[in-house]
Amino acid sequence: MALDQVTDSITQVNTSTLGVAPAQAMATLYQTASASAGLAMQNAVHAQSNQYALNNATAVQGVNLLMGSSTAAAAAAATKIDAGFAGILARLDSLMSVVSGQ
Repeated sequence: MALDQVTDSITQVNTSTLGVAPAQAMATLYQTASASAGLAMQNAVHAQSNQYALNNATAVQGVNLLMGSSTAAAAAAATKIDAGFAGILARLDSLMSVVSGQ
């Protein structure tokens, strides 16, 4: 092979490499960007799913608190009613003693 042929071959390889490099770089950039966008979408869906589960758990817990508090309210009301009846019975007892004393 002549020196001119070797030089020409090296020049063609260098030219080919320099000509393909921008397209290869852009292809790599597009692949990386699309993979990042895909991961971002997966993360958003996962976060939304977690938020949905937390909202459901919060709603269930709130309903449980509302349903459970009626028992506490009923007990407090019963205590007040008992105290009210005790006061009425004490007044009736005092009235009976006044009436029977006459």
